[in-house]
Amino acid sequence: MAAIAPEAGDVVEIEEIPFETDAGLAARARIGMIVLASDHTVEHEFRRLIDLPGVSVYAARIPNSPTVNPDTLAAMEQHMTACAAVILPGERLDVVAYGCTSASMVLGEETVFARLRDGRPEAKPTTPITAAFAAFDAFDAERIAVITPYSREVNQRVGAYITGHGYQVPVFGSFNSDDDNVVGRISPQSIRRAILRLGRRDDVDMVFLSCTSLRLAEDVARIEAELGKPVTSSNHALAWHCLRLAGIGDVLPQFGRLYTI
Repeated sequence: MAAIAPEAGDVVEIEEIPFETDAGLAARARIGMIVLASDHTVEHEFRRLIDLPGVSVYAARIPNSPTVNPDTLAAMEQHMTACAAVILPGERLDVVAYGCTSASMVLGEETVFARLRDGRPEAKPTTPITAAFAAFDAFDAERIAVITPYSREVNQRVGAYITGHGYQVPVFGSFNSDDDNVVGRISPQSIRRAILRLGRRDDVDMVFLSCTSLRLAEDVARIEAELGKPVTSSNHALAWHCLRLAGIGDVLPQFGRLYTI
């Protein structure tokens, strides 16, 4: 006997279908990240660097001006807590990262940490410069070649902040752009040339590429092999630090020396 089709317009409703739950995508670690509205790069590099079973990254974008100067950087403080709070509300985060290197130095890490804790008190806070300092210490590196895309006004803040934390900066280079939309398009070849130019100096232990819009993750191992010294960037160090703060110790040598520590 043929089945009788429901009449046109009828809807078969099946409620309370049985289901099971598991630990979800973040069975090992759940990382929250605040991304600048103008950032072109950090999410792409985090997807590349943190591609591990059971580890997930969840991002919120913070309002900011694409023009980078001390005033526009400091203006983000008012939005940090709310941005941290909207990342998976009701779920625990292991780590929450604020993805702006220069603003973290203009405001100071402790100020950023306080705003992040206001929104996510359970999560360990970090910033790109916090992660960079941890990377320098991991290599016992004291003499850091710093490369930024920033204008002189921001560079002065960056240099003073790094040296104020006990590191030497024997050479400081900049692409001198205050526009995030331009910085996100600086080519990897340009970045490689700058790293090799500054990093080959005898008075340099390590190279740091400062700015989450600059690209390094896919080339870092090759550049280190060519240079013979450790190299890291805001995104590269931040992803590593997020993993280590979350208790993820996976060794990933394809991403350079830092990811073996």
